[in-house]
Amino acid sequence: MKKTSQPRYSRILLKLSGEALGGEAGVSICPEAVQNMAEQIREVRDLGVQVVIVIGGGNIFRGLPGSERGIERATGDYMGMLATIINSLALQDALEKTGVATRVQSAITMAQVAEPFIRRRAVRHLEKGRVVIFGGGTGNPYFSTDTAAALRANEIGAEVILKATKVDGIYDCDPKKNSNARRFSQITYSDALQRQLKVMDSTAFSLCMDNKMPIIVFDMFRPHNLKRVVLGEKVGTLVTS
Repeated sequence: MKKTSQPRYSRILLKLSGEALGGEAGVSICPEAVQNMAEQIREVRDLGVQVVIVIGGGNIFRGLPGSERGIERATGDYMGMLATIINSLALQDALEKTGVATRVQSAITMAQVAEPFIRRRAVRHLEKGRVVIFGGGTGNPYFSTDTAAALRANEIGAEVILKATKVDGIYDCDPKKNSNARRFSQITYSDALQRQLKVMDSTAFSLCMDNKMPIIVFDMFRPHNLKRVVLGEKVGTLVTS
């Protein structure tokens, strides 16, 4: 594909896992990993692309494993939502240190540290060139941050969901366990469901499929990969109708 300096997308939603903020260990917050993410996001923002971000909280706490250890499920999920706010503030700090104006909007009210989620306000921030980070998941237990990403992407009119992972796309089996695993450059929603490929949880995936929201799964740990995706290069796996 011929390289271009013109971005393919004007408004994107970037889905980051909490573990990605934890660096190689995948736990707590690794300043170097967060700074690397901020630099990649700034590269894309400098192209004039409007960026919204949804972050998980798995590097700090996950509700489902917590419930398996005796914490009531809804309580555990709320604890996980609070973990996403911590991650959102860490990324906001790193972005603003690179000169990128940023706003955190939370699905759980906490006026001292974040704005409440208001769709029109979020869109206005984007129009003013600010990056918007959505924390707190959907604000409801039993829903993952993947579902929050699918929901917010549709609400604010994003053109694509970019799901950042530690692998370079979707494979027919685990590439870490099988050296013959085959990577898909593109796959349809129905094929992904039929093959039981774990792109997102079923609720999030159904929301994307029903609203024809494309998903690109890619490796954000490779330098400049986010920019390459936004410029339309063949990076990762595209899930589409």
